[in-house]
Parts: sequence; C-alpha cells; structure tokens
Amino acid sequence: MPKDVFVENLPKHIAIIMDGNGRWAREKTLPRTAGHRKGAQRVKEIISEARVLGIKALTIFAFSTENWDRPKKEIVFLFNYLSKFLASYRNKLIKEKINFKVIGRRDRISREILRQIEELEEVTSKNGELYLKVAIDYGGRWDIVNASRNIVKECRRGRMKPSDIDEDCFQKYLSVGEFPEVDLFIRTSGEKRISNFLIWNLAYTELVFSNVYWPDFTRDEFRKSIREYSRRNRRFGRINA
Repeated sequence: MPKDVFVENLPKHIAIIMDGNGRWAREKTLPRTAGHRKGAQRVKEIISEARVLGIKALTIFAFSTENWDRPKKEIVFLFNYLSKFLASYRNKLIKEKINFKVIGRRDRISREILRQIEELEEVTSKNGELYLKVAIDYGGRWDIVNASRNIVKECRRGRMKPSDIDEDCFQKYLSVGEFPEVDLFIRTSGEKRISNFLIWNLAYTELVFSNVYWPDFTRDEFRKSIREYSRRNRRFGRINA
C-alpha cells in the first residue's frame, strides 16, 4: 500500500467522469480516436490501482445518453473499441476477481455487444474483490424516471404500496441499486459539472475536479484525488462537536 495514501480514510465507492480524450488528442494534433485509445489504456490502469488500494466499488462514465449526438463515425468507433476492450480485458477481470456490471439503457446497444456485456456480467457475477460498474448510454435523469416507472409497475401488481416508498426503497430501483453511496466523485479535464451522472447518488458526495485530461490521469493523479478526499471533513449536514 503506497505510504502517501491516507489508508484510514479511503473512500469505499469512487465515481469518475473520464473527460478530455478529444482535447488531449487535438492538442497533440492527433485524431480524436487516438485520445479514446489512450483513454481506454488509462481505464485499465485506474481500475488496477483501485483494486490495489482496496477501493470496494468503482463506477465510471463511459458513454452518456447525450453522447448519441456525436458524429456517427465517432460513435461507431467507440462501440467497436468497447467490444475489443471487453474481449481483451475479460480474463483479467476474472483473474483479479472483479465484478463487472453495465448500468444504463440497453435498448440502443447492438445485440452483439449486448451479448458480450451480458456474458461478462455472468462470468464475473460471483467476484467481490472490486465492484466495477460501467455507465453506458446512461443519464441520471433517465435513471430516476426509470426507477419511478418500475416502482409504479410494482404498485400496480400489488407487490408494494405507495406508503412503502421511502428513500431506501427508491434507491434499490436505481441503476446502482443497493451499492454503497458514492464517497468520492472525480472529473478530469478541468470541467466542473456532474453532467447528469448519478444525480441521486451524488447527494452528499465529495467532488474533486482535476485539470488533467483523462489520458494523462495516472495512478499518481488518482492518489492525489484520494488524498484530497481524505483531508475533508464529511459532516452530512451535521455540526461537528
């Protein structure tokens, strides 16, 4: 365990918006696809580091509902690269006992990639070293609306009553389910927004914004964000004694 990490105050659940691939590539006069390739390499490094540090859960924002507005050529590249990424990373996820799960809409993902996702979820479902959730075609507002629809269905079927609905109940119907609350949210590239990511789950999360583009977000930068988190006093609305 690296000595510069505050072991006594590690976040249990970290969420990351991996921003800046395109700008990283543009500044190096490279095509945007080069930024996405480099960013994918960084994903593997940060997942590995999270596991080494003992982080229990990691949720990363890979593709938002708004990303469908990007050029079609780029979208095709991103999903093709996702397929290759999952295939190349499969054995490592199994070996390192990482539990893999995709959150978000599934009706707009190709059948081939969806089958690949579902197979990987199945073979890693018993793993518990690190819980990795990848948000694909995900939006926080969609997540809340979708949870509401599913709760209404349960009420209509007589499986629950409106009076049964409270915050704990509602959270179970969100994409991350009964996952631990997000302790630390990181966004790279200098942007200071949560961009419709895990709106419900970030209610009391500590936010850290890094000026580093995602392809340059190394293990050391990751630790730096954790150190920033460890120095904060989380009061959750309470007054400290």
